[in-house]
Amino acid sequence: MAVYTNVEPDDLSQLVDKYGLGTVLSCKGIAEGVENSNFLLETSKGRFILTLYEKRVQKADLPFFVDLLDHLAKSGSPVPAMLRDKDGIAVQEISNRAACLIQFLSGISLTHPTIGQCAAAGAAMGDMHLALENYTAERDNSMGQHHWRGLAAGIGDLDQVMGGLADIVNAELDYLDQHWPRDLPRHVIHGDLFPDNVLMLDNQVTGLIDFYFAATDFRAYDVAVTHTAWCFSPDGEEFYADQAAALMRGYLSVVPLSEAELAALPILARGSALRFLLSRAHDWIHTPADALVTRKDPAAFLRRLRLYQGADAAQLFAAA
Repeated sequence: MAVYTNVEPDDLSQLVDKYGLGTVLSCKGIAEGVENSNFLLETSKGRFILTLYEKRVQKADLPFFVDLLDHLAKSGSPVPAMLRDKDGIAVQEISNRAACLIQFLSGISLTHPTIGQCAAAGAAMGDMHLALENYTAERDNSMGQHHWRGLAAGIGDLDQVMGGLADIVNAELDYLDQHWPRDLPRHVIHGDLFPDNVLMLDNQVTGLIDFYFAATDFRAYDVAVTHTAWCFSPDGEEFYADQAAALMRGYLSVVPLSEAELAALPILARGSALRFLLSRAHDWIHTPADALVTRKDPAAFLRRLRLYQGADAAQLFAAA
């Protein structure tokens, strides 16, 4: 989450009135994350999240996300509802941006997940995947493997981020083009299940949030993304083997991956590390100087990529 676009008080009051949520008490920008403008909104009838959709979320995709969250909520997944106003409308417009008002969920997003929390997150991801097996809507993964060359080209001079990065990225793109799996189980996945997108109280998952990269892709790729996000120090210098094993145990206790999926995890994780390296590199160069957003170091995912490139990378996914 982040803040790129500010909201005028009169516009905010008009929006809240559409929902019959009383009067605005406060509206504070949330600086975490990098994709959309987000605010913690408190009214006389409760607390909510107001999201204004920015660069990577297309307005035409918002009905898909609304329907997806409805499906998951009905399946018992701990996801926040996108609220509908008094006319039944979920997608609004404010400050010249598409916007949604979203249910506030209790819980804390983690920075240093424990072994128990990793196990709980893995199981929650497994439950989410089970709920999505019969979900028929599809969405192209705009941040998926077939878009990475375009993403890299759109960044500009990668060597401006760090010396030699362009050659590293081009070599990895060539490798992934040759070795990327073609026939693994797929359905809609979260695609961005970082610790800050999982709310927890102790070892209980209370919320899975920020589904704006949700798309149709390999379910094992979602596992790889989550492994990339949860099993390293934030700077990518340290790999946490115990947390990784717990994450895999939690997931496999719900969804038994096939032998082909397990064998593909190292290359899927290479793709995940590259994907986040590229998006961070893009934001490193293109984030406006006056945006209320914390830029994140792309090098943290280059370090992850190096580990996943190792000959013994399969051991990183051991559940024992």
